[in-house]
Amino acid sequence: MNWMGNLQQLGRSIMLPTIALPVAAILLYLGAIPWQSVGLGQVGEILRFSGDTIFTYLPFIFAVGVALGLTENAGTAGMSALLGYFLFTRLTEAYYIGTELKLGVSGGILIGILAALSYHRFRNIKLPEYIQFFGGPRFVPLFMSAVTIVFTLIMMAVGPSIQRFFGAIGDFMLGMGGFGAFLYGMSFRLLVPSGLHHILNNVFWFQLGSFERADGSVVFGDLPRYFAGDPSAGTYMAGLYPIMMFAVPAIALAIIQEAREDLKPGIRATFLTAALTSFLTGVTEPIEFAFLFVAPYLFFIHALLSGAAMWIAYELDIHHGFSFSAGAIDFVINEHLASRGLWLIPIGLVYGLVYYVLFRWAIQRFRIPTPGREEGSQLEEWAGDIPYRAPLILRALGGKNNIKTIEACITRLRLTLENDKLLDMAALKHLGAAGVITLGGGNVQVVFGTFSELIREEIVKVTRKDIEQVLFSSPMQGKMLPLDEVPDAVFAGKIVGDGVAFLPERGELVSPVAGRVAHLYPTLHAIGIVTKEGLEVLLHVGIDTVNLQGKWFTAYVKEGDEVEPGQLLIKFNLQKVKELAKSPITPMVVTNPAKVKTWSFAPFKAVKKGQAAVMSVVLKDETTSGGGGTNG
Repeated sequence: MNWMGNLQQLGRSIMLPTIALPVAAILLYLGAIPWQSVGLGQVGEILRFSGDTIFTYLPFIFAVGVALGLTENAGTAGMSALLGYFLFTRLTEAYYIGTELKLGVSGGILIGILAALSYHRFRNIKLPEYIQFFGGPRFVPLFMSAVTIVFTLIMMAVGPSIQRFFGAIGDFMLGMGGFGAFLYGMSFRLLVPSGLHHILNNVFWFQLGSFERADGSVVFGDLPRYFAGDPSAGTYMAGLYPIMMFAVPAIALAIIQEAREDLKPGIRATFLTAALTSFLTGVTEPIEFAFLFVAPYLFFIHALLSGAAMWIAYELDIHHGFSFSAGAIDFVINEHLASRGLWLIPIGLVYGLVYYVLFRWAIQRFRIPTPGREEGSQLEEWAGDIPYRAPLILRALGGKNNIKTIEACITRLRLTLENDKLLDMAALKHLGAAGVITLGGGNVQVVFGTFSELIREEIVKVTRKDIEQVLFSSPMQGKMLPLDEVPDAVFAGKIVGDGVAFLPERGELVSPVAGRVAHLYPTLHAIGIVTKEGLEVLLHVGIDTVNLQGKWFTAYVKEGDEVEPGQLLIKFNLQKVKELAKSPITPMVVTNPAKVKTWSFAPFKAVKKGQAAVMSVVLKDETTSGGGGTNG
């Protein structure tokens, strides 16, 4: 069984119902305004009651949210989970002997998992024709009703033991005091790369500790207890504010200062945005992933310092909470419930200074290749390019047949692949990925920052379309350029055809596509390849190299040969080409562009020889290919 993959999916699903929490926090914040001073006291009461209601029905929200998250938003599963939790609640109220059985959010998660399992098992069930109306997805609520009754009977038998177990765990963790807060803060940060921190957070934020409200209802977990007014709550949230509001933005400033001067403007725009995102909303992954993969030891130090912040907040008896994450928005909205919350500001400023000095020193001392220090992937603003890059990203993931499931959270794609060995790590980095995390069993996470959900949507569109697509690899090592930068009017004006060009670093030309060598020029400076789809691809080494008469060129294929992407076609003396030809820039063009419906290009920057997914074209359904041929 693929436990890691299942835990990943559960962690992502647990995030979905938490979207309701900011709504509750805002309502409670508005309810705390002294409306009675303007004669509208009842408005405040209604707002507070509305916010409390969301927390009261949080187990229901989690039941539905987890079921939807585990079934790719299947409405039948969500409805079945809601039905199941209603049944569970009413049955325990009516038939449980003893004190009221309350499993809180844990019960909602269990019901959601049951609903999802029922959906996956029975959504395609076929019954006899005369009762087939109740078959397929319609069978799921029926089955869920029955299984919930059994589940409830089991819970009424073992529920008290489960409650005592959670109570004992809560007492143990709370009894550890500041060291327990330190362990949580460090573990939380270390689990961020795998995405499993959501499961850890669920235990601490929604399970540990209990608090009885004035109306007699009981809430569980650090987060609901904080919003219910428990003065001891906020232990496992307060210490995150200095990290997310100050420390992580300081990392971004250090990365900006250590960037090369020629790359600094782009890095500044990107990382100031990321720093502001972290400060306001507490979303830290875009910055953390910028150094995680190149300096994991620095990330471990970051985790230790995060735990220390939690411990400091505990020792200073600071209690503060949030509904979404520890950003400035939550800090302000929820300050009215905090105890000594303003102390987090000076602590955060000190943390910010420590992080800034530490990261600048580490980047310089260990020559850490953070963004802007060398040509490579950057967490850049490229939302407008997403529809054009999606086909290339899909190819780098191994193609649509390699993807079993694809989901997205705030900063990363979460995929289950048929074969994770088909991943092209270099191409993904070239296309904007900050890093790739492989968790085994085909489970992969690709970090694209806050555009991950948009990328997922575009990839889903591509995989659903019945399109004919041709993907191009890089024919050489060097820098990819737009065609209009070629110092030749024929190529730059796209008279020969459309495509891209490359400024070579080595004298080797490889095939960008699978196809047949249709023409090899006698002077060996150019070669034409025809793909099985009928695209005619011209590769022209340098400008005005025909005048070299084949000297310093060696061909490794002949006309009529079948070639594969990455196969060596021609070697040439790059130094002589630079000296004797007009330019070494090498165009790669499709000379019958009338066959092409749409074009997609990867970023115009450094590429490796044979690197996948640098260009993609979608062919027209029915075309009459225009002339052009492969003459050059």
